[in-house]
Amino acid sequence: MDTEKKIPSGFIYFFGSFGGILFGYDIGVMTGALPFLQHDWNLYNDAGVIGWITSAVMFGAIFGGALAGNLSDKLGRRKMILISSLIFAVGSLLSAISPHDGQIYLIFVRIFLGLAVGAASALVPAYMSEMSPAHLRGRLSGINQTMIVSGMLLSYIVDYLLKGLPEQLAWRLMLGLAAVPAIILYLGVLKLPESPRFLVKNNRIDQAKQVLSYIRPIDEVEGELKDIQNTAVQEESANKNSSFKELLSGRFRYLVIAGVGVAAFQQFQGANAIFYYIPLIVEKATGKAASSALMWPIIQGIILVVGSLVFLWIADKFKRRTLLTLGGTVMGLSFILPAVLNIFIKDMDPMMIVIFLCIYVAFYSFTWAPLTWVIIGEIFPLAIRGKASGVASSFNWIGSFLVGLLFPIMTANMPQEAVFAIFGIICLLGVVFIRTRVPETKGHTLEEIEKQGLGK
Repeated sequence: MDTEKKIPSGFIYFFGSFGGILFGYDIGVMTGALPFLQHDWNLYNDAGVIGWITSAVMFGAIFGGALAGNLSDKLGRRKMILISSLIFAVGSLLSAISPHDGQIYLIFVRIFLGLAVGAASALVPAYMSEMSPAHLRGRLSGINQTMIVSGMLLSYIVDYLLKGLPEQLAWRLMLGLAAVPAIILYLGVLKLPESPRFLVKNNRIDQAKQVLSYIRPIDEVEGELKDIQNTAVQEESANKNSSFKELLSGRFRYLVIAGVGVAAFQQFQGANAIFYYIPLIVEKATGKAASSALMWPIIQGIILVVGSLVFLWIADKFKRRTLLTLGGTVMGLSFILPAVLNIFIKDMDPMMIVIFLCIYVAFYSFTWAPLTWVIIGEIFPLAIRGKASGVASSFNWIGSFLVGLLFPIMTANMPQEAVFAIFGIICLLGVVFIRTRVPETKGHTLEEIEKQGLGK
């Protein structure tokens, strides 16, 4: 990499967050591919296999997040994003060439693909938070969420455009085209600089100063570099043999529990049940074939993208905890109210549940969806940031995996309204967690958060 050549800050922020496109595309693509895959492989009566094929990526991501977070402390955020993009491209192409009725093959390939998805979910927030100035960190870290939901919307549109093809070809193309953004990411990240905080931690001070000169006003570079150096020296002397056990040591425990808890709640609240299975949810509500309901994912995708843009506008105007409390409360009520109404209104239109799901998605899109990754990126001290981000990402993917695996089994045995009511209760428990366990981090530098423990 040519470190002498000036790299525009816009280029750094765009490709620094572009990993979210891959993350989002693979979250969304199975939504449209699943109805065709179901028909092609005759999986209509096997909810367990459907759940495993859908959630295999999340299972791989559990390990990908932890591994990448740990390795990024040794190899650097940039290098690990490059490796992840290559794994993503290979995994996407291997998915597309699955043998007919190759359920086991596809599950294992998607687990492999999940390593890259989990890595991206851990690396991008850490990289973006370390590159962003404190007063813009919410907005710039929120670009990651805009990338994620743009990837989801892109996958929904691709699914919709390909739905007229023969079913055995349609789902293969849907899965295989994920290699395209992976290659774009690889080429873009080749030109990115490494995080200045990683460079300081590895005693590459001149390079760190140069990177800061790309992304900060010239009169702020020396001051921020000194703050990073002081923090790095303190952490190095206090933490020479950092290990995963350190994450739960007394001085780190409070912030680790807060960050990991937010990551876990985001998934156990049930958002991905909607994103993975909305055509099947509409099919169950209306009786129409899931493959004819592929406009609904696009509607959800548009809501998500608009919500992520709203977040970019309000990110640094409102406190993190305020937005998470608002979002969690409305999301919980959106899940619980259909079950309550169904008790009192005997002939309630089954599409009402879909309307409430849209309200849920709208509030999720500008609160819990982006802020989870903002908090993961900014709350952990430098000495453990890679490891802790990886663990938080892994807990996020454990939730995503369990939701993806269990939702089709739950809806096969319970009314949909009851399933969503359970998720609604979890949303409200998430609000309690935010109010009692998560410190406010808006407007503080990463070094201030680390020194103060902010509310500890």
